[in-house]
Amino acid sequence: MKPKETRLQLQAAPLLKQNMTTGQTMRDVLLALLPATLAGLWYFGLGALLVLLCSIAGAMLTEWIFSPADSRFERLSDYTALLTGLLLGLTLPPALPLWMAFIGGAAAIGLGKLIWGGMGQNLFNPALVGRAFLLATFPIAMTTWSPQTGPADFFQISASNLAAPFMQAAYDGVSAATPLGLMKFEQQSTALWALVSGNTSGCIGETSGLLLLLGGLYLLLRRDLDWRIPAGILGSAALFSAVLYILDPIKFPGPLFSIFSGGLLLGAIYMATDPVTSPLTPRGAWIFAVGIGLLVILIRIYGGFPEGVMYAILLMNAATPLIDRYTQPRVFGKGIKNQ
Repeated sequence: MKPKETRLQLQAAPLLKQNMTTGQTMRDVLLALLPATLAGLWYFGLGALLVLLCSIAGAMLTEWIFSPADSRFERLSDYTALLTGLLLGLTLPPALPLWMAFIGGAAAIGLGKLIWGGMGQNLFNPALVGRAFLLATFPIAMTTWSPQTGPADFFQISASNLAAPFMQAAYDGVSAATPLGLMKFEQQSTALWALVSGNTSGCIGETSGLLLLLGGLYLLLRRDLDWRIPAGILGSAALFSAVLYILDPIKFPGPLFSIFSGGLLLGAIYMATDPVTSPLTPRGAWIFAVGIGLLVILIRIYGGFPEGVMYAILLMNAATPLIDRYTQPRVFGKGIKNQ
């Protein structure tokens, strides 16, 4: 006698299995960042490469040390520590002492990820936590910019890169102001093509807005990010800066300058879209994104620093649980008061 065929099968959620894994998503982001990373090395040379490597080493070594012995290779194989170290390195000055970059990578994983309980439980973006730690601890080194050297001087390393740990770094005699610094303190604008192509001073990852956008398009096609977040950030920042520019075009920059200068594209596409630290609902994503865009422009104009992307994203990261709480959709079959 054959057993009866099962007409109804009950199974615990989730019922739909996706092929995308955390490791695959992190690899996609790494591939998307590769063109902008290579552009940073093209403009800033071997010193920038060493900064990136030290930042990555600090992040991966910290992940390795504080992971259980039986899961160390598994923790590193999802590429989260590698991506965190790379993102942090792209937000650092190319002439930063290498030991500071290493400490920043360790702080990004230790304070931004592990202290919260590990992957998926952190409130703030780990890479930005590492940058905030470095900016608070070493403000002079984090705000000293070196001019671009170009491929002809690729193997030229700044003296400050090789500074001894916990000793005052000897910076090269030539320094350069970033486009945001020139605009904020001297009301001097920068040519748009220089911002788009990356022919400006600044952090390693601020070298090419065009390549950052191309990488974001790749992530969008791969469905690795919520398009609402970068669209909301860039749109609100452009709208707010356009209003200010109309009021006073000499004092305030235009929308294109605001978008392509500094780390707005890097933060909007690759950091604010972190699924762990951003809202889950579509309406929450818009609130989160618009808040970041407005805060970036407010901090840039009225804050003490020329740049405000880091603080804007961290502040909205802190608001994410509250946004998720008040933007959850209504449960079917229940009234609003009965939820």
